[in-house]
Amino acid sequence: PVEPSNPSYNSHVAEVAKSVIEHSQGRIFLLFTSYKAMHEVAEALKESDYPVLVQGSGAKTQLLEEFRSHGNAILLGTNSFWEGVDVRGEALSCVLIDKIPFASPGDPVLEARINDLKERGGNPFRTIQIPAAVIQLKQGIGRLIRDTHDSGVLVLCDPR
Repeated sequence: PVEPSNPSYNSHVAEVAKSVIEHSQGRIFLLFTSYKAMHEVAEALKESDYPVLVQGSGAKTQLLEEFRSHGNAILLGTNSFWEGVDVRGEALSCVLIDKIPFASPGDPVLEARINDLKERGGNPFRTIQIPAAVIQLKQGIGRLIRDTHDSGVLVLCDPR
C-alpha cells in the first residue's frame, strides 16, 4: 500500500478514484483533508466521462444542486463537505476519503491542548487526535447514508 507520506500518494488516490468512479458510474463524493490533494486529484479527473464538480468553483449550495441534478456527478470537497451535506437516494452511492482526518499539529489550539495533556502525563494521540479523527470520519461517512433507504460504498484510501 502507498502511505500518505509518499510524494506520489495523491496520484495513487487519483488512480483509485478513477477505478471506483468507473464502477459507481459517477455518483460519488471524494472527500479530502487538504485543498492541495483535492486540486491534484481534480486535475487527474478532468477528462472523466462524468461531470466533475470541485469545491471552490461555485457556491456550496450550487454545487450540491448540480450534483443532485446530474445524477452521475463526481464532487470533490474538503472540510465543509464532510458534514451538513444531504444527498439522498441514487445520486450519491459512494464516498471516497483520501486520508484519516487527523487535525493539523500546527493548529495553535490543538498544540496547546496536546502540550497541556503531555505535561499531565497523558497520551495526546490516543486522548485527543484519534477521537477527533473518528468523529470527522463518521461525519464523512454520514454523507453516504442519509435515510433507511440509502446504501453505498465507502472507500478509505489511507492504509494506516
